[in-house]
Amino acid sequence: MGILSRASYVIRSKVNAVLNRAEDPSETLDYSYEQMRDELQNVKQGIADLTTQKKRLEIQQRRLEENVEKHNEQAREAVRQDREDLARRALEKKKQKMNQIEDLETQIQKLQGQQDQLIEKKDDLQNRIEQFRTKKETMKARYKAAEASKTVSEAMTGAGDEMADVGRSIERAEERTEEMEARAAAMDELQESGAFEDALSDEDQLDRELEEIRTTGEVDAELDTLKAEMGESETDGEAEAGDVDSAADPDVETEVDDEEVEAELDELKEEEQN
Repeated sequence: MGILSRASYVIRSKVNAVLNRAEDPSETLDYSYEQMRDELQNVKQGIADLTTQKKRLEIQQRRLEENVEKHNEQAREAVRQDREDLARRALEKKKQKMNQIEDLETQIQKLQGQQDQLIEKKDDLQNRIEQFRTKKETMKARYKAAEASKTVSEAMTGAGDEMADVGRSIERAEERTEEMEARAAAMDELQESGAFEDALSDEDQLDRELEEIRTTGEVDAELDTLKAEMGESETDGEAEAGDVDSAADPDVETEVDDEEVEAELDELKEEEQN
């Protein structure tokens, strides 16, 4: 098979596939029904034309028959007038007219036979059309029911062309969403790791690390200061608590003062005795 033959075959196959998908059996049946009705109309028209032609011959036949009768009367009249020559001429014309009548009868019979055949064909075709019309309506109803059932089944199972398009749209949307989410997460990770420099900042990775250390040191120093302040507060609190307890016992100070006085008095007595 040559290249052109293969190309022609492929093109015809593609065209047939497209036509099969686009073909609606209901429309095809309706078209066939109309074609049959057109054929029936042509048969009826042919019968009418044939009948018209037959009627013309019959009219011509009647006129010839009238002429035959006329020539017959002429022949009688000529005999009565003792004009045998005129009677002969009238009879000759009568004979010609009778021959023409015979030819017309033959033609009329042929036309009648054709008419009978056309009428029989018309009746048979009309019966076939009626049968086809009944079958056509039945097939159209079955096709519509099958089409509706197929549509519902495809919708329920998701196997139809439209549902397949919807499924593919959902898949594409999910893939696109997942891709955008993954890219956003990747950008966040790269931003946190410092792989991407801030276009609006002059700092590099080393500057950011030093800043992080400095910030961490400041936080630790502030935490130590806070702990120290809290420790001093607790020590002062304990001292203040001891002073409060001494002030709360007045007998202690009184006893200390009396002993000191008595000691000083004893010392003075000893000095006077010496």
